[in-house]
Amino acid sequence: MCDENIHQGLVDPSFSRRAFGLSAAAAAALAATLAHAEETVIEKDVDVKTPDGTADAALFYPKGKGKWPAVLIWTDIFGLRPVFRDMGRRLAAQGYVVLVPNPFYRKGRAAGLADGLDFSKPDDRAKLMALAGTISGSGAVENDAPAFLAFLDAQPQTDKKKKAGTQGYCMGGPLVYRTAAILPDRIGGAVTCHGGGLVTKTPASPHLLIPKIKAEIYSAVAANDDKNAPTDKDVLKKAFADAGKKATVLVYDDCQHGWCVKGSAVYNEVGAEKAWAELTALYKRNLV
Repeated sequence: MCDENIHQGLVDPSFSRRAFGLSAAAAAALAATLAHAEETVIEKDVDVKTPDGTADAALFYPKGKGKWPAVLIWTDIFGLRPVFRDMGRRLAAQGYVVLVPNPFYRKGRAAGLADGLDFSKPDDRAKLMALAGTISGSGAVENDAPAFLAFLDAQPQTDKKKKAGTQGYCMGGPLVYRTAAILPDRIGGAVTCHGGGLVTKTPASPHLLIPKIKAEIYSAVAANDDKNAPTDKDVLKKAFADAGKKATVLVYDDCQHGWCVKGSAVYNEVGAEKAWAELTALYKRNLV
């Protein structure tokens, strides 16, 4: 599922690039939801100490007194930027303490790190893949995920008695599987959207971690990723079934790789909202 030839802005031309829109009523409701989030959520820029340095990140939680479950969001290959801050804010408004770290902090702070890079240009693609390599390599998530969850658990707003969630997009998909496997007793729900490289032929393939995972998993697959690797979904489903895990692997017809990230060339609003609704339902079931 996904390789460096399928990405936001570099997609199979047989697919339409049209972003399918919500109905007027649904669009108005979504706009109201986002506006409500801005009014009811506290946002902070924070620094998180890890074994490899200091990660800059965005922290979100609801205003007022209370404690809420923790959620860690892994970004796509373009890193921490306004669209992922919007996701963090929206999720926090639903009753969560959310951390969105800069996954490439080993190369610098998020501001300007991937600005202006275009995956369709070979030189820019090489730069982005080099950034991704800093978090996808062996040991990186093993260092980062526990540090990020420990930071979330140290917040007075976090309800540590409840399970935590994690979600990831594109390159963040494998990071979700790895996080859930590293912290099986802490992560109760996990979601991947157009996750890249969930099934590979290497000993480090994320799907091989499934027996270690205790969380319920939802993996939303792009139609063009499925077209390029049609057996990957079946490998995932079999791995989950063999391990006796609760999971859903679903191909989103007419949705291309990157469809959940607003502002991408392939953003599909209807598909993105469907994935968000599934994410919300999974967290409600499992972050208890």
